[in-house]
Amino acid sequence: MTPRHLAAAAVVALFALSWLWYLRLAPPLTLPPWLAAGAHALLMLPAVLLLAARRRSALFWGSVGALFAFCHGVMEAWSAPAARVPALVEIALSLAIIFGASWDGVRNRLAKKRGV
Repeated sequence: MTPRHLAAAAVVALFALSWLWYLRLAPPLTLPPWLAAGAHALLMLPAVLLLAARRRSALFWGSVGALFAFCHGVMEAWSAPAARVPALVEIALSLAIIFGASWDGVRNRLAKKRGV
């Protein structure tokens, strides 16, 4: 499995986690669960749609959404003990997207610095 495939799988997993988190694992008390899940899933929706269309820009947009998801996960893990496990999973998936999507570029840049 290449880093790009890992990032694509993490985009889909993060999209699914949004629904699972707010509908089953830790439903919100003040909003309808479907509304919270849908709003959170909007972060990854462009990337999921672009992946389905096999567009090369899917992982870029997935990385942009993952930056927001990472911040959300850190905030939830810090402030809501009941949601700590899904928040840590969100953090891990966000990092997998960011590193998987940028791995080829980082590797090529380091190879140029070494003169390979």
